[in-house]
Amino acid sequence: MRMLRRYELLLIAGFSVLVATMYGCSNPAPSPAAEPQATSTPAPPSTEQVIQRGKYLVDTSGCHDCHSPKKYGPRGPEPDPTRILSGHREDVKVTAPYVPAAGSPWTYATQDDFTAWSGPWGISFAANLTPDTNTGLRSGVWTEELFIKAIRTGKHMGTSRDILPPMPWHAYAQFSDDDLKAIWAYLGTIPAITNHVPDAIPPKGATATQ
Repeated sequence: MRMLRRYELLLIAGFSVLVATMYGCSNPAPSPAAEPQATSTPAPPSTEQVIQRGKYLVDTSGCHDCHSPKKYGPRGPEPDPTRILSGHREDVKVTAPYVPAAGSPWTYATQDDFTAWSGPWGISFAANLTPDTNTGLRSGVWTEELFIKAIRTGKHMGTSRDILPPMPWHAYAQFSDDDLKAIWAYLGTIPAITNHVPDAIPPKGATATQ
């Protein structure tokens, strides 16, 4: 009896070892946790990328509609590629406001280039946005800071008179600082064109302010 019991104990012990081994094989030890990957900071855009962003914004935001003199072809008025964004042509004189006929539903008008507009605000002329150092945005008066402030506030130079219609500054004021900086950067790369844009003409009886 004693010999049989010892044999049974050995058999039970061996079976337990076999079960433990089989369980270990079917349930491998968990692999060590992967180390977290370092998060890299995206590289800032290059100067060329900023300029191309500015060009895209200018080309798609209607800037050429008013600031580029036009040439007429089969598809009607198109920006004149030799005068891109140079504003109202100094050789096209506009001195008198548009006066609608009595009962007319029209309250404002524009001339052929869409660079001069007449309405209740007087006569407004599209500015020269080229980097010309005498008559454009690089004349030594405008800076990137003033440019952004003007768009944000709707004020000429950021502090002076109101920016007049049809300039949609309310929409452009929604651009981010990076967008406006990109536009400023792009405008500094286009061909400089000397073109003296006349001052705005106030409505009759009003005083001109700059």
